[in-house]
Amino acid sequence: MAPPQEFSAANVAALKASFESAGQSHIFTFYDSLTDSEKETFFKQVQKIDPVRINSLWEAAQNPPKESEHTVVEPLPELATASILDSKREDLDRWYDLGLELIGKGEVAVILLAGGQGTRLGSKAPKGAYNIGLASNKSLFQIQAERILKIQQLAAEKAKDKSKAVVPWYVMTSGPTRPMTERFFKKEPLAELSDEDNQARAEGKPYFGLEEENVKIFEQGVLPCYDLNGKIMLAEKGVVAVAPDGNGGIYKALQDEGVLDDMRKRGIKHVHAYCVDNCLAKVADPIFIGFSAEKKVKIATKVVRKRDATESVGLILSKNGRPDVVEYSEIDSATAEAKDPKHPELLKFRAANIVNHYYSFEYLDGMGDKVNALPPHIAKKKIPFFDVEKQVAVDNVTKPNGIKLEQFVFDVFKWLELSEFACFEVERQEEFSPLKNADAPGAQDCPTTSRKHIKAQGKRWVEKLGATVNNGDAEGLEVSPLTSYGGEGLESFKGKEITTQTI
Repeated sequence: MAPPQEFSAANVAALKASFESAGQSHIFTFYDSLTDSEKETFFKQVQKIDPVRINSLWEAAQNPPKESEHTVVEPLPELATASILDSKREDLDRWYDLGLELIGKGEVAVILLAGGQGTRLGSKAPKGAYNIGLASNKSLFQIQAERILKIQQLAAEKAKDKSKAVVPWYVMTSGPTRPMTERFFKKEPLAELSDEDNQARAEGKPYFGLEEENVKIFEQGVLPCYDLNGKIMLAEKGVVAVAPDGNGGIYKALQDEGVLDDMRKRGIKHVHAYCVDNCLAKVADPIFIGFSAEKKVKIATKVVRKRDATESVGLILSKNGRPDVVEYSEIDSATAEAKDPKHPELLKFRAANIVNHYYSFEYLDGMGDKVNALPPHIAKKKIPFFDVEKQVAVDNVTKPNGIKLEQFVFDVFKWLELSEFACFEVERQEEFSPLKNADAPGAQDCPTTSRKHIKAQGKRWVEKLGATVNNGDAEGLEVSPLTSYGGEGLESFKGKEITTQTI
């Protein structure tokens, strides 16, 4: 991104000329009627928009490349895959040790995709600030931060230089969530949260116990909203209507927000990226890091086994000889129901995408202008806007009147050779419980299921050691990430009765 220009008459004129040549000059219709401060605010917003790129994205969205008539989809080759469900113990131990070693050297970073608000959950706060109802009242952010603290501790115990066992956490927010996220991390109250949740946060530590210098909150980009004819929409006379550019905006944001520069200074070589709404995410998972590093791939992805042929999830597979994600709606029933010839009890295509990825830093750092080449995807939406012709604000939009373009994080997969990509299957009950919906009778992927899955996992861990959980909680036992990252370190509970809600 070009450095910001000074607000001056000459720079405004040059900016306006660039939009005129792109056929988007209408956004300046009301510029002369704005106050001086409104003009400067408008200039600062619009100079971040490249009208040539915006038009190119529109054209690409309207004219996507045609699929080959002879598309061939196959599961990824066995050399590119592994499963925690059936890998040899010696392989899992080797990957774990390697991952822990890399963490101990300070070569591993984590990116958290945390741009969303808890709108579907009835909250205007960042989704990461949501309290799923654990006895500890911990938010998703706190649970994940404590997993980082624990994995740093485990790595430091084996590291030659314990001070290097640091996992920097890069938290990608959006325009609406960045200020709230920054305040929440600092322990400042949010008007969007209940008094109880603010009190629980106030009793915690700034940055959840992590060093402030190792937590970097940054912002994904935005794209203008378009009307149905490809014209940029105004939200107000002096404000362009914009929307986040999708999780695929991560690649450009890493460049624009200085994240790659920071990683480079730290000597980062391996990056783990995941979504905030997964309460079971193993942050900086040493097994996954070790598996990916050993294979020397550019990108690897975690998957879970598809529940059945009708589950509506994207699938990781080989498409025309390259790694790709195919959405459920793109697969015919015969393909969805096909069985694996080597394992007839399993689906042939079963690698469900959970947006949990490994990247080599070298790959991310070398993307260059390819960050602008991700294909845009169309989402028709009801978008409040300022009508340029009628000169009125239209807030009550009853049918889709505009288009938001989104980029998907997985659209880079197809740019790789199969030898540069790997897929790691993990156990759903141990690693995947997304928070998507509000609580309701029979609801899935909701606060209740997230809470139950965490407590059921904790109960499994201690019962495996012969402990008995007798705490009056039918859902199980909350095991703090500070107590155990993945079931280790619980030997002191062997054969004991546990009567507390949390350990």
